[in-house]
Amino acid sequence: MTIAPSHDPYVATGRPQPDAKLTISRPTGTKPVRVMYVISDLSIGGAEMMLYKLLAETDRTRFEPAVVSLMDGGALRERIEALGIAVHTVGVRPAWPTPLDLWRLVRLTRRLRPRLIVGWMYHSCLAVQLASFFSSRLATVLWSIHYSISALAEEKWLTGAVIKACAFLSGLPDKIIFVSRDGQTKHRPLGFSTENSCVIPNGIDVNTFAPSPEAWASVRSELGLPSGTLIIGMMSRYHPMKDHANFLRAAALVAKTHPETHFLLVGRAVDSSNQELRRLIHELGLAHRTHLLGERHDVPRLTAALDIFSLSSYCESFPTVIGEAMACAVPCVVTDVGDAAWIVGDTGRIVPPRDPVALARAWAEMIKLGAERRAALGRTALSRVSELFPIKSVVHHYETLYETVLAGRMPESAAPVVAYQRD
Repeated sequence: MTIAPSHDPYVATGRPQPDAKLTISRPTGTKPVRVMYVISDLSIGGAEMMLYKLLAETDRTRFEPAVVSLMDGGALRERIEALGIAVHTVGVRPAWPTPLDLWRLVRLTRRLRPRLIVGWMYHSCLAVQLASFFSSRLATVLWSIHYSISALAEEKWLTGAVIKACAFLSGLPDKIIFVSRDGQTKHRPLGFSTENSCVIPNGIDVNTFAPSPEAWASVRSELGLPSGTLIIGMMSRYHPMKDHANFLRAAALVAKTHPETHFLLVGRAVDSSNQELRRLIHELGLAHRTHLLGERHDVPRLTAALDIFSLSSYCESFPTVIGEAMACAVPCVVTDVGDAAWIVGDTGRIVPPRDPVALARAWAEMIKLGAERRAALGRTALSRVSELFPIKSVVHHYETLYETVLAGRMPESAAPVVAYQRD
């Protein structure tokens, strides 16, 4: 079991450095910069929620965002539109995008006339780069990559082909944003250019995700559990890399020595209709102590109700759910994937991926600490995440990057004045 040292979250090949403040003074009367974000779809997931948080905190006096969903709108469409931000769809079929889909994106880009185009994840990065070749107006193109790939062989063939194409074209965007240091490092051997890249981690909304004794009590009441029941939980969509089987096998081991413990799983397709999950739960004898809640809109409340948060994945980049649990003052036991160890620091436990014995042992150690010592770890976790990953600070870095990149593309007479100042 390893504990990660603390590091500053902002790692970039360019500026600003962590101890430097970038100030950009814009000419008076300047219109907000039109930014077009392109994303595959708006279903609820870590990368999609990060885009939503970025949009919600964007300074609308400086930026005018619009969102393009390549497929359907998804569950987040209404929430984004409620921010007063237009959402457009292209109508791409998931299995087989066509040249006609690309042409629709080109036409939409020409109509919206953005100054800045941001591709959000692989498929969208490739789409915006190709569309930029045919757009009548030259726009600045950025890629935002939210994945820390382990092996191309483990990807679907279409995703693998898209990643290879992105690697080939990676010298073309004005900047590539990775959300994790691990992701930046692992993309180099794949042929990605990282000379034009930087790292901006995902941000945590420490106001929405916060400690809540009321949630702790109400969730147990909702589940029909005694008030003192210890709950270990994970918030994650159902996907092979999330390794729910690892979580459940560890749960079976812990249940043998701590039979009062219950396990809570939340996320898309993590519900009673998931036959594969139900089969494994019954095989492991966990049917009466495992709660599958599916996709929920009260995730902050559910997170705050946990005694221990866990991540069982074998592949991640910057798993925001860890930071959200820490913001709720919930101690974490996570697998050593992506930047998970960096996020947790010395406020939790780190175990190897695909090792349910190690995961169960770490849970048992947390249980043995007792409620008071777990609460102390949780308070330390809250302090760490509030200092390193607050959403407002992360959004500031995005906005500063946008203006810095645009300043390099603008005619000198129209460019904002860029100055670095030491605090």
